[in-house]
Amino acid sequence: MNAPEKLAFPSLRERVSPEEWQVRQDLAACYRLVADFGWSDLVFTHITARVPGTEDQFLINPYGLMFNEITASSLVRIDQQGTKLDDSPYPVNPAGFTIHSAVHAVRHDALCVLHTHTANGVAVSAQKGGVLPLSQQSIFVLSSLGYHDYEGVALNEEEKPRLVQDLGRNSFLMLRNHGLLTVGKTVADAFLNMYTFENACNIQVRAQAGGGELIHIPQQIIDGAMAQSKAATKSLGGMLAWPGLLRRLDKVDPSWRD
Repeated sequence: MNAPEKLAFPSLRERVSPEEWQVRQDLAACYRLVADFGWSDLVFTHITARVPGTEDQFLINPYGLMFNEITASSLVRIDQQGTKLDDSPYPVNPAGFTIHSAVHAVRHDALCVLHTHTANGVAVSAQKGGVLPLSQQSIFVLSSLGYHDYEGVALNEEEKPRLVQDLGRNSFLMLRNHGLLTVGKTVADAFLNMYTFENACNIQVRAQAGGGELIHIPQQIIDGAMAQSKAATKSLGGMLAWPGLLRRLDKVDPSWRD
């Protein structure tokens, strides 16, 4: 049996700005964390981040690498049309970037866009009622949530205006029959939002499976969730948990930093 291929990418640390290198490391860490938490779908979902100092350049995963193989130097720099701007042997998934490019084009406050196809997320996205106010996690999602109806595999450019209209200024978007999407002003924020979104869906599916009558959280509590979230994270958002998450990765494999 042949030995597995050992992936090696030339370091870009000295070839990009310190700001871009930081975003590359954070985005690579996010890919590794998504794999670590069991949210990846082989190679078929995406996390993107805007290159600092640009309006139309983004970083995305090389299509074909598993999420636990992503490194800072392996990420591919692309333009708004998904055209590669770096020399990479790997292609970019056009369906993946259709969604992300639509969001990045209008949400200049969102450095990072994270999209998953988890079993719990897709299960709730297939429910007519969507996210229900059943848990503390759900109130944070419901305070900033949009829904987008399924239109098939995301290859149609004409879908973009409808998608961004459904997202609006929200931080969470449920793609009906498809999965979950979050945005954040940092990679850490987008990850924390997805952690909350995924947990809300997981809890909902388990609560429904119990078969008993469910207790819904009152709307007035949901209305105050945004202020409560800021208080709980000391207004640091995802950055409160991010250093600990990076330590978690480093204990297993620090190669994401390369």
